Amino acid sequence: MAAASRALSALRLDTIPRLPPVIALSSRSNSNRTSISHLHRQLYGRLYPVLLVKTDGSTIRLRYKEPKRILMLPLDSNTLPEAERKARLRRQFPSKAKAGAEDTFESIDLGAYERFWKK
Repeated sequence: MAAASRALSALRLDTIPRLPPVIALSSRSNSNRTSISHLHRQLYGRLYPVLLVKTDGSTIRLRYKEPKRILMLPLDSNTLPEAERKARLRRQFPSKAKAGAEDTFESIDLGAYERFWKK
C-alpha cells in the first residue's frame, strides 16, 4: 500500500509542468511615488464633506463620494442677460495677441557690445 501511494505521488509530481519562478515587480519604485500621485480608484469607501456652490452663489455642505473641497454647479448661459453672457464668453475665450513689429538688426548699436567680443 505504501509503495503504491509513493508511486502515485511520483507520477503526480512528474505530470505537473514546472513553471519558472515569477519575479514580482513593484510599480512603486520608491517612497516618493505616493506623494506625487493620486489613488486610482473607481469607488471610494466612504463619503467626504464637500461644499456645493450653486449658480446663484449660495452654498450647501453635503457628503460626496470623492474627496473634493468644492463642487460648483455649471451656469446656464441662456438665463443670463446678453451683455453678461458676452462678457463671460470674452473671458473664457480671449482673443489672440496681435503680433508686434519685429526688431531689426539695424537699430542695434554694436559698439555697446564690443566689451563682450574676444580680442
